[in-house]
Amino acid sequence: MTLEIIGHTYAYEMECVVRLFYPGERIEIACEPDQRHERRLTTAMEKKGETIALFVAVQVEGQAHEGYDSFAPGEDWEWEAQRRLGLLLFDGLCAATDLRPPWGILTGVRPVNLCRKMLSRYGFSESQLAASLTENYQVLPQKAKLAISVLGAQKSVLEKDGLSCYSLYVNIPFCPTRCMYCSFVSHAIDRAAGLLPDYLGLLGQELSVLGEAAKSLGFELRSVYIGGGTPTALCAEQLRELLAGIEKSFPTQEVLEYTVEAGRPDCTTKEKLEVLKSFGVTRISVNPQTMDDTILEEIGRGHTAAQTVECMSVAREVGFESINMDLIAGLPGQSMDSFCASLEEILALRPENITVHTITVKRASDLRTSANAFEKTVPTAGMVELANARLSQVGYRPYYLYRQQGSPHNLENTGYCLPGKEGIYNIYSMEDAHTIFAAGAGGVTKLCGLGGKVVRLRNYKYPYEYISGHETMLERKRAVAKFFER
Repeated sequence: MTLEIIGHTYAYEMECVVRLFYPGERIEIACEPDQRHERRLTTAMEKKGETIALFVAVQVEGQAHEGYDSFAPGEDWEWEAQRRLGLLLFDGLCAATDLRPPWGILTGVRPVNLCRKMLSRYGFSESQLAASLTENYQVLPQKAKLAISVLGAQKSVLEKDGLSCYSLYVNIPFCPTRCMYCSFVSHAIDRAAGLLPDYLGLLGQELSVLGEAAKSLGFELRSVYIGGGTPTALCAEQLRELLAGIEKSFPTQEVLEYTVEAGRPDCTTKEKLEVLKSFGVTRISVNPQTMDDTILEEIGRGHTAAQTVECMSVAREVGFESINMDLIAGLPGQSMDSFCASLEEILALRPENITVHTITVKRASDLRTSANAFEKTVPTAGMVELANARLSQVGYRPYYLYRQQGSPHNLENTGYCLPGKEGIYNIYSMEDAHTIFAAGAGGVTKLCGLGGKVVRLRNYKYPYEYISGHETMLERKRAVAKFFER
């Protein structure tokens, strides 16, 4: 497929719109018309006196559709031209493919963040924001409503903090086994055991450097999140070493929330949960993904639904009063009945948070089925809508939301909570509310400054790179304080 970019510089933005309809397609960019290609998308802009003229022609699937628009340029005319050109392309592709992406031309991962900026910039009411999303971006009404609900749920959390607060993320990229849908950097613990002593030792050094930086800046620690991977893939003694290192470098006793992903019931024992509790961990995740044992076996989870129930029981016994459970919509072989049954079983356990993920097909995962095949065989969109309705019915409300490329139907991942039980790190990580220091392989430190300035410092992605390039990485972290110099 050829995407023609004529008279403008919005190649990336136009390609993102095309990928809403053709996620795995090879797209060639051309800067002039080429009639030789049977599958062509033409996007053109021309300034005619005091008017900006826009033209789009879509020629795919044996169909041809054209669209025109024009407007008088104002202060933000380039942004407006990009938006209007994207809408023309979106409308043409909807007509040619008979598909209708629910988030319209919004292609970013954080639509709620955009909504917050729109409210701040234009002073919209909620009804005006909903109208803008549906009319100016072609977002479906139910998705606009969802985004606005999330916006409201986050307000009380974000109003409490300023740029002098921060959170800590620690990455443990190891799991008992690798799930077939996983695209994260994660190694099976038995195959990577030799890396662990060096990894944990160097992780302790990085935590020390970050802790000194935070202390010198006078920042207040709001939340700690240990993720992965599966942190509880470590043995109890390794967990104790990790948590002691964090406690030594950071004032964990002051945090509002301390989360550890204990996501795999097959490696989360009572002993490990007691270690977490003894170091002040307040929130954990116990993630079944599905309660269907047949699907669990197929996707390589290595545990049963019964083990999930048992793990939840032990976690409550140990004293955890804030637990998240993940559920995935769109797993291979999953039916609507299976998804509904899993949701009801999870609701019976009454976790404080339930996160509904949409299966995402990525090149880094072992899942080789195409996104289009999922759309034909699994009613993912229906599962997501059903979950939203059912969770709202029994007292949960959406509090954070993000999207991922490669999601069938261009759907979203949404976190739900019981009243007052928001996972605050999840809100901080999605919104540019304050700085997040990240330690460990694949960690991305996000420095948030005045005027909306954001800088990201990326750690080496794989554990062996993290180990071999550790000193170089530490030098980057030692320079963190310079970002905040006035």
